[in-house]
Amino acid sequence: MSYAGDITPQQAWDLLRDDPNAVLVDVRTDGEWRAIGIPDTAEIGKAPIFIEWVNNFGQRNQSFVDDLRANGVEAGPVVFLCRSGQRSVHTAIAATAAGIEPSYNVLEGFEGAVGPSGQRDVEGWKVLGLPWKQS
Repeated sequence: MSYAGDITPQQAWDLLRDDPNAVLVDVRTDGEWRAIGIPDTAEIGKAPIFIEWVNNFGQRNQSFVDDLRANGVEAGPVVFLCRSGQRSVHTAIAATAAGIEPSYNVLEGFEGAVGPSGQRDVEGWKVLGLPWKQS
């Protein structure tokens, strides 16, 4: 496998809460963090790390792994979170290839897929009621 695997938002929260070495890396864009909100991990005494995988213009962050290391991420477990669990797969693969493991992708992401109502309101970190806040 090219990364440790996919975990649900609840499994991600449990891992972050229970493993003192676990780190959350939110790989969405700065615009998403500001407009949509961010995970709030204060109650478990851990601050998320924010590193864009792509910027607001869709350009890939070529220094992503260097940015991880600059933020102290040298080993896992690392939990990668994006909007819907798509971009974060790529970040888990990149981290694993760089020897940062285990690296996990959070299925459903922060907001999840678009539901029948046309809104992102059926799955994801926020919908499950995991802690979050407006940045």
